[in-house]
Amino acid sequence: MTATLRVVFGVVVLLFAQTAVAASDPLSSWNDGPAKKAILEFVAAVTDENGKDYVPAEERIAVFDNDGTLWVEYPMYTQVLFALDRVKKLAPQHPEWKTKQPFKALLEGDMKTVGASGMKGLMKLIMASHGGMSGDEFEQEVAKWLVTAKHPHLDCL
Repeated sequence: MTATLRVVFGVVVLLFAQTAVAASDPLSSWNDGPAKKAILEFVAAVTDENGKDYVPAEERIAVFDNDGTLWVEYPMYTQVLFALDRVKKLAPQHPEWKTKQPFKALLEGDMKTVGASGMKGLMKLIMASHGGMSGDEFEQEVAKWLVTAKHPHLDCL
């Protein structure tokens, strides 16, 4: 067997091995833990035709984010809501925002103008609300915000 043939054979064996692992663990890229366990148990329960939690296939709908989590996207992403709330909280330290867009519009509640500022305006708000903190400080700010922030339409934390 030539060296090239051995390499090709090795790659094929690895691909088959990876497929076998994925088949035995449908969430093979996830770390074992309570989230993975809960999802696998949920899927098992709603797909067991003899179980009390069975849901017919045509009624099953799931929406996942890039990392596999569920998140609220309407009226806007949670991260954007955090940024907007944080800009409002930081506004007393930045009097220049009263005259500078898109900050001015946000502080006046003019979401139409904020939206019209597009991605560039949104990035200004995000940079102002997320910048200047260490990762730990950011995590603490988000944790504090999550305890009190209410969804604008669902009226729940």
